[in-house]
Amino acid sequence: MNRPDQVARFRGHARPWDVIVIGGGATGVGIAVDAASRGYDVLLVEQHDFGKGTSSRSTKLVHGGVRYLEQGNISLVMEALKERGLLRQNAPHLVTNLAFVVPNYDWWEAPFYGLGLKVYNVLAGKYGFGTSEVLSREETLARLPTIKTEGLRGGVVYYDGQFDDARLLINLAATAVEQGATLLNYTQVVGLLKGDDGFVDGVIVRDVEDGDERPARACVVINATGPFADQVRRMADPSVSKLIAPSQGIHLVFDRSFLPGDSAIMVPHTRDGRVMFAIPWHGHTLVGTTDTPIDEPSPEPRALASEIDFILETAGQYLHTPPTRADVLSIFVGIRPLVRSGDSRMTAALSRDHTIHIDASGLLTTTGGKWTTYRRMAEDTVDQAADLARLPERPCVTRDLNIHGFHRHASTFGSLAAYGSDAVEIQHLMREDPTLATPLHAALPYTGAEVVWATREELARTVEDVLARRTRALFLNARAAVAMAPAVAALMAPMLGRDDAWPREQVRAFTELAQQYR
Repeated sequence: MNRPDQVARFRGHARPWDVIVIGGGATGVGIAVDAASRGYDVLLVEQHDFGKGTSSRSTKLVHGGVRYLEQGNISLVMEALKERGLLRQNAPHLVTNLAFVVPNYDWWEAPFYGLGLKVYNVLAGKYGFGTSEVLSREETLARLPTIKTEGLRGGVVYYDGQFDDARLLINLAATAVEQGATLLNYTQVVGLLKGDDGFVDGVIVRDVEDGDERPARACVVINATGPFADQVRRMADPSVSKLIAPSQGIHLVFDRSFLPGDSAIMVPHTRDGRVMFAIPWHGHTLVGTTDTPIDEPSPEPRALASEIDFILETAGQYLHTPPTRADVLSIFVGIRPLVRSGDSRMTAALSRDHTIHIDASGLLTTTGGKWTTYRRMAEDTVDQAADLARLPERPCVTRDLNIHGFHRHASTFGSLAAYGSDAVEIQHLMREDPTLATPLHAALPYTGAEVVWATREELARTVEDVLARRTRALFLNARAAVAMAPAVAALMAPMLGRDDAWPREQVRAFTELAQQYR
């Protein structure tokens, strides 16, 4: 899977596409996988890199939604728990079981949360990840050795899923290409086309790399741009009312010493009414998240000082050694594309978890949802799009479709486990050139072989692509990622045919970007 091949497929495609998808996040790429695997002719375009926005910035959980259970949304929880099970089934190299402990400091918490989490487990049925149980004080401390001990009575343990969101997205992109879709990153939609009937039937796209601009027609155009959905809708009709009410959430990443075991902490109620998690992830501790309404979305949202303080304060209430700003290795921020209330008369809501909206222009927008239910969201969207465009009716096959990299025993690949079956090829690169086997920084496991693989096979075009999304260096340790940038740029430049100035400019741009992750 490389970009020149995808560009050639696109520019050599003479007839209208069945489906054009705008947006290369979880929703858009999931739709491309679903539509292509049904046999539809699919083009997906993304103005930045795949997962540049929300889809690489999640809490890294594949879950049914414990707080939805508390709200009484039983059907939503059951759907998410089923999808959680299907995702582990189809991508076992990326989705793993994780134990979550709810620490108890009041007498009523053990019976209350214990009962609720038993129900959560029962609802999962055959898709369960593990049995919940009440823990003694000693058992809680054995799982969470750094938990605050004063007043600790015990805990409740339950099991959910954990994953690497950006790695899953890249594997989904590869799956879509294998199913026949054409995927283009760094390809911006600069206009929408309409037929004689006034309905949207195509896009005008500009290749960000070479400036080439050309039209592409389709039977149906799907807007899957998440927080930026209203911007695309206004291209078709400037008068449309807003559909999205964006909200941002931040995560802080710390050294593993803050959570040295294999269990996560789940705080069921924080000061702002959200659930907070502290999770072991890629040898580090990830803590989040917040919920802050914002006016307009940005490709690189910034954390507010108040959000950082809130997470530090909340984590400090549960950890024996409260973390400080000096302990933060990286900060990342994601934007949730929440759907505004009051628009129900205008939309076709196929699930309480996501919304499919068809404007008078014929543009189909799908938004909302979460990573866990991306597959179901894609299925509903393609069903609706096929009906709207009068495409031949074809059944969804993604319930049992293995995602690229599928490997049942990926953990045997050690630090390359997230690559699944592709790890064999990366190991081969290391054997061919042993200099590629050495980690690029002592604080992180990533090697030159992974840079080569990302550039040749995973559509990486910039240093940021490699350090933020093909590997997770920027999200784990921003300072270490900056130190790695020159070596990454030097490896990428000859493979991409770049001139001598390109590595310097890439390092400058990445260093500037990384400042807001520190």
